[in-house]
Amino acid sequence: MKFGILTSGGDCAGLNAVIRAIGLYLLKNVNNAEIVGIPEGYAGLIRGESYPLTREDLEGLLTLGGTILRTRRTPFKRMTVPEEGGTRLSKMVANYKKMGLDCLFTLGGAGTHKTAALLSMEGCNVIGVPKTIDNDIYGTDVTFGFRTAVEVVTDAFDRIETTTRSHSRTMLVEVMGNKAGWLTLQSGIAAGAHMILIPEIPFNLDAVCDFVSSRIAAGETYTMIAVAEGAVLDSEARFKKEERVFVRPEQGEATVTRHLAEVIGARTGQETRYSVLGYLQRGGTPCAYDRLLCTRLGGYAAKLAAEGRFGVTAAVSGNNITFNALPDIAGKYKFVDPQGEEVALARSIGISFGDRA
Repeated sequence: MKFGILTSGGDCAGLNAVIRAIGLYLLKNVNNAEIVGIPEGYAGLIRGESYPLTREDLEGLLTLGGTILRTRRTPFKRMTVPEEGGTRLSKMVANYKKMGLDCLFTLGGAGTHKTAALLSMEGCNVIGVPKTIDNDIYGTDVTFGFRTAVEVVTDAFDRIETTTRSHSRTMLVEVMGNKAGWLTLQSGIAAGAHMILIPEIPFNLDAVCDFVSSRIAAGETYTMIAVAEGAVLDSEARFKKEERVFVRPEQGEATVTRHLAEVIGARTGQETRYSVLGYLQRGGTPCAYDRLLCTRLGGYAAKLAAEGRFGVTAAVSGNNITFNALPDIAGKYKFVDPQGEEVALARSIGISFGDRA
C-alpha cells in the first residue's frame, strides 16, 4: 500500500513527531508499505509533488520542531473556484490518483480538515490528525501542539512579568487565538495574569480601566493582562472582523492590543506597555506531553489506515484516542464556554475578563 502525508496551515510543535509515528507504525505493521511526503501541504498536492520517506528520514523527528514536509496555508474558500486547468480540488483528486495513493494523512487545523472532508467526498481515502496551538478543533479534547504553546506562552509571560513588576507598569501580552481563547485562557491562568481578554467574552473598555485603577488604588504596583489577538470590545462583538473600527488600520495594527494599551495608560496614569509574542508561540521542540500525544495520535491514525477506516480524523476523548467522521467536525470550532469551569475558577480567584460580570 502507498501512503501520503502532508502538513497544512500554520506550523506547530509536534508535526514531525506525528509524521514519525505514522511512518514507524506503517513500516512495522503493513507489508510493503510505501510512504511519500507531499511538500507544502495542499499546495504540493495541487502541483502533484511528492518524495519517498524512508525509515532513515524518520530518525530524530520526535524532538524536532516545525515540519520536514514544510507547510503552507491554502485557503479552503479557493478550493472549488474554477481556474486554469480545473479547480484546485479537481487537481488534488487527479494527483492523488496519479500518485497511486491508497491513503492520505492530513495533519492540520480547522481549514485543513474542511479540505480533507472535500477530498473524502470526492473518493479519496483520507485520515486527519488534529493540529493547532489554538485548540479549537471541534470533537477533540485537545489538539497536538497546544500544550507546548501553553508552556511557551507561560514562560514568556513569566519573563515579561519580572520587568513589568520592576518598573511598576501595566503590561498587555498578546497571545495567538483569533477565534478561540483557549491558549490565552490556560496560559494566562498558569502565569498568574490579573486579567484575561478572550474572543468569547467581549470586554468593556470602562471595566478594563476601572479594574486597573482599582489595583493601583489598592496599592498594587503592576498589572499583567493576557490578550488574545481576537479579543473584541463588547460594543463591536456584533460586527465582522473587517468592520471593527476599534482597530486602527492606518497604523498597521491587526489587533486591539496596542490601542488598548494607549487607552489604559491615558485613563489610569500608569505607565503601560504591550508585547506581541507572535511566532515565538509556534516554534521549538514539543514538550513531553505533546511528544506522547503525537505518538499516540500518529500511531492510531496509521492503525485506522491499516484497517481500511477512512474519511475520519483522530481525536482525544478523556484518556482515550478515538476518531470522528470528517463531515461531522469539518467547519466547526470548539470555543471557550464563558460559563465553563475554567472561566468560573479564574473569576473565583480574582481574575478579571474585562466585562461587567
